[in-house]
Amino acid sequence: MAEAFYYPTTPEIATRRKELAPGLHDAFDNFSRTVFPDGALPEKTKQLIAVAVAHVTQGPYCITGHTKLAGRTGASAEEIMEAIWVAAEMRAGGAYAHSTLALRAMDPAPPRGGG
Repeated sequence: MAEAFYYPTTPEIATRRKELAPGLHDAFDNFSRTVFPDGALPEKTKQLIAVAVAHVTQGPYCITGHTKLAGRTGASAEEIMEAIWVAAEMRAGGAYAHSTLALRAMDPAPPRGGG
């Protein structure tokens, strides 16, 4: 069996992370506990946003963790997949929008008005 590209997180890794920077670790944990509960947005919506963002940032641990948390907050598989498609569109949209930079670089005097 091939070695995993991303190692599974373990209690020992979590303990070591906290030992190396306890104040920062606790601040991050507190921040997460403050961000995700119901507020102006319900927790389920926040978890769906987190799933989408995790796919854009391509964070495998966040993808796994927030997908599970989204499900626990009541998000359906269809809602989770739709959030992933929103992320894909936004990522692709970024490439499309930034093509303006390449087009301007190829033609130093583009027509005025809009990108």
